Amino acid sequence: MTAPRLEIDLDKIHHNARRLVELLGRRGISVTGVTKATLGSPEIAGAMLRGGVSSLGDSRLENIEAMRRARVPSRMALIRTPMLSQATRVVAHADVSFNTELAVIGALSSAAREAGQTHGIVLMVELGDLREGIMPGDLESTVRETLRLPNLELEGIGTNLACRSGVTPDARNMAELSALADSIDATFGTVLSVVSGGNSGNLQWALGGAETGRINDLRLGESILLGRDPLDREPIEGLYTDAILLVAEVIESKRKPSHPWGELAQTAFGEMPVTEDRGTITQVLLAVGRQDIDPCGLHSPEGIEILGASSDHLIVDCGEERIPVGAEITFELNYSALVRAMTSPFVAKVAKVQKNRIPA
Repeated sequence: MTAPRLEIDLDKIHHNARRLVELLGRRGISVTGVTKATLGSPEIAGAMLRGGVSSLGDSRLENIEAMRRARVPSRMALIRTPMLSQATRVVAHADVSFNTELAVIGALSSAAREAGQTHGIVLMVELGDLREGIMPGDLESTVRETLRLPNLELEGIGTNLACRSGVTPDARNMAELSALADSIDATFGTVLSVVSGGNSGNLQWALGGAETGRINDLRLGESILLGRDPLDREPIEGLYTDAILLVAEVIESKRKPSHPWGELAQTAFGEMPVTEDRGTITQVLLAVGRQDIDPCGLHSPEGIEILGASSDHLIVDCGEERIPVGAEITFELNYSALVRAMTSPFVAKVAKVQKNRIPA
């Protein structure tokens, strides 16, 4: 089988989705399965849907279009603020989009009117992480202008935390989002059907016993795909952390000094080398590099230590074990490594279902 490759266990993704849907369902919260890290894979989207997610969300319109072409049977949300230049395509392929700019919302209205259809709008609110979002004080005026536009349906509001700045979702900011939803309903006589509290970083808050208020949707990607909590990258109890694995092939295996010799300058990626002289080691080169993965996001098997990476090589220390050329080494990934590997054309994607095995 070709390498490098991602081995994708659809049963484990299905299990992770089902478990999170069940847990959050007890709290009155539905799950939007986020496919952006998978390049809109129809197979992975299908596993999420079989696990019970209520809809699919993606930040790239191209991924949504790919899933539409594959006839993935789901409601689709564009969860990144749409590009003004893509308004017509957004209306054509996404049922709802998450928005912050009135100029874009106006363009979506015009495109929807021309297409003779209605497009859903969720307004994103800034609650401290300083990525996308309307400032809370400007939300009422944005709602008023959105409600005036034809061929749009204001479905709800949402927020995003724990991404750019690492702001933790907690009782305070989630209560603020609920209060904003109540205020909009009271002011405009509407009933917002969606209050989207955030992403996988919200799980500790959502499952920790706090009052959920108006929050009735979370957008989950990393927790379904990798079984880990983004706040601390610790495994989530009851979920698989090895649903997606990276397999790379050994192209060189030699005993070498652990410390370089000669005058040192910057590496190919502009870093100053930091090395430790540990004597002679068994150094192995793997045919995968920074162009394909984030080496800092790989979890190596026991007894193997990642030493560094260049564009096309991953360098590891195998200790006393001699691993022959042509052998393969398997790594778990974090979200950063997964995103880069999934989007690399040089990494094969192999989805599989383990027949006759029921996920734990």
